[in-house]
Amino acid sequence: MMDRRCFRCGYLPALWFLAAVVISTAGCQSLLTTVVYLVKGTNVDAEYDGLKEKKVAVVCRPLASLTYRDSNVADDIARQIGILLRTNGRKIDVIDHSKVVEWTDEHDWTDYPQIGEALDADVVVGIDLLGFTVYNGQTLYQGKADVTLRVYDCTDGGKVVFDKELPQSVYPPNVGIETSSRPEAEFRRKFIRVLADQIGRHFYAHDQHADIALDATALD
Repeated sequence: MMDRRCFRCGYLPALWFLAAVVISTAGCQSLLTTVVYLVKGTNVDAEYDGLKEKKVAVVCRPLASLTYRDSNVADDIARQIGILLRTNGRKIDVIDHSKVVEWTDEHDWTDYPQIGEALDADVVVGIDLLGFTVYNGQTLYQGKADVTLRVYDCTDGGKVVFDKELPQSVYPPNVGIETSSRPEAEFRRKFIRVLADQIGRHFYAHDQHADIALDATALD
């Protein structure tokens, strides 16, 4: 209790002092912007928050042309998104991805709601993987992926409740990485984590500037 009181005694006066300085120099609008930044940081809310308190299946389906060349990529993306939803989402019950894989391996299916109904999901997050590569030429890594994202409400006849074609994901955004610097499998795993984060953050609060340092982190 003493530590908390000391924190309040030090932090709140400092905040009010900063507010007074801002008012005197730039007016109330700047004050509001500054206080919001101090309290909330750079986080923004989820674009779609309808997964809360729902049982969710995450499924990624590649184009047929990608099935053999990158056979495990779609499942790896879906699995990673599920992990992010559990970690960052609020009360999202994600169905274990092994159950999704088991059902899709054993059944012919044409649309995402079929999977949701079979697994007793309330909602299916369906990702169409339209393109995926980790190469920019023969000597550089630079991941590129094209994705369409939809959410299906299985409690309402499979109705599409969220639909978005994402901008092409490019990693790193501005530079390639020499293929001699690391194994392909290592770069692929990192790109999949980045792509999954870019997809998953549509469903939970996140830092709006999360992608700014991707060039630097890719070189680590």
